Amino acid sequence: MGSRVRELAGATPATRDRYVDLLRVASLAAVVLGHWLMAAVTPDGVGNLLAVVPALQPLTWLLQVMPVFFFVGGFSHALSYRSLLRKRPGGSDDSVYSAFLRARLQRLLRPTTVFVLVWGAAALLVQLLGGGGGLTGVTLRMVTQPLWFIGIYLAMVAFTPPLLRLHEQYGWGAFAALAGAAAAVDVLRFAAGVPYVEFLNFAFVWLAVHQLGFLRADGRVRRPALLAGAGLAAACALVAFGPYPLSMVGMPGEKVSNMAPPTLALLAHGLWLVGAVELLRAPAARLLERPRVWRTVVAANGVAMTAFLWHLTAMFGVYGALLALDVPLPAPASAAWWAQVPVRIACAAALTAALVAAFRTFERPAAPKAPGHPTASGGGPLAALGATLCLLGVLGLSMVGFNGLLDGRTALLIAIPVSAPAAVAMTLGGWLLVERAGRGRGAR
Repeated sequence: MGSRVRELAGATPATRDRYVDLLRVASLAAVVLGHWLMAAVTPDGVGNLLAVVPALQPLTWLLQVMPVFFFVGGFSHALSYRSLLRKRPGGSDDSVYSAFLRARLQRLLRPTTVFVLVWGAAALLVQLLGGGGGLTGVTLRMVTQPLWFIGIYLAMVAFTPPLLRLHEQYGWGAFAALAGAAAAVDVLRFAAGVPYVEFLNFAFVWLAVHQLGFLRADGRVRRPALLAGAGLAAACALVAFGPYPLSMVGMPGEKVSNMAPPTLALLAHGLWLVGAVELLRAPAARLLERPRVWRTVVAANGVAMTAFLWHLTAMFGVYGALLALDVPLPAPASAAWWAQVPVRIACAAALTAALVAAFRTFERPAAPKAPGHPTASGGGPLAALGATLCLLGVLGLSMVGFNGLLDGRTALLIAIPVSAPAAVAMTLGGWLLVERAGRGRGAR
């Protein structure tokens, strides 16, 4: 792996924006660290440290960095789609779209599919043997929760071509339209009490942040200090005077969450984060010119998605080992609990590294197959259907988990009950459709 990393790092073109790669890795690492730190596990269940110590909730304004990842995604998707258009000047919109979906989803869905299959098999075995209670049951239920992010990211990829065209026509106006739609949804939700309308902001908020990546790709984020200041001021005002909670992550028992579904306050939070990271761009770029630093970023990018998928598995594995060894779990936020934090995080990191070593090969792109004719049409609708099934399957699985697999347990996904087997079937079926569409009609 070391020689491959050195080869990739050495072959990096001078035009590559290395800072974007750093932001991708750093944002996922911050999420992983936040999950490890916030989990308050006791023999009776799993709580949230931020609920135990509400004074720590302002930290979420630094640790809730998912907007940065979607911002980086917008930047990368714009460059990737435009590159594909240049390489296939005679291709139809359908063929280019299906090839784009397959290329962008391949590295995302291959490790996700392996994760789903491994955990699905493990859950089935545990429950056939009569297990599934205590911490095991909690693990089976919660280990899939981070998949919501992958589901939303699938939507970002699927909507890239039409939203990129809107960006090219209207620029900041396209972002303003999405932000305005997010604001309108919150008005209808909180002022008019319209039921279910809040779920539209899963699209409007995250697509607006994604649109900022398009602007960054075209060099149109020219005043990051103004963006950061405006976003921070808006977020503070919305939290202080509006119906929005202080925490930028979901809290157990709260009637309103800034995350699920996302709110206008979270969009303002995303604005200030994007402005803040753009202010750090120049010094970070100088740092990334150092070969050793850049090799580290390249190596981390090669396994980032695998580490993200398996980090909760590692965390629950550590807690399970502590319970099996009869190591007492102190009360969350107590002095003994804080003293145990570095050891638990170090153990979780070591176990995550072992899981990455076992599964990292699935994050590498598959060997390219013979492409279809560049002007073939009809693959676009098939690819869109496949991406939609993947999105629904992954989101459904993030909600229902694997506990109760044999009992027919379901969760509501857009008012439709979804079981774990149905979610897995949608994910796998959708991926097969994307693969078929991306290969084109002329593939053998």
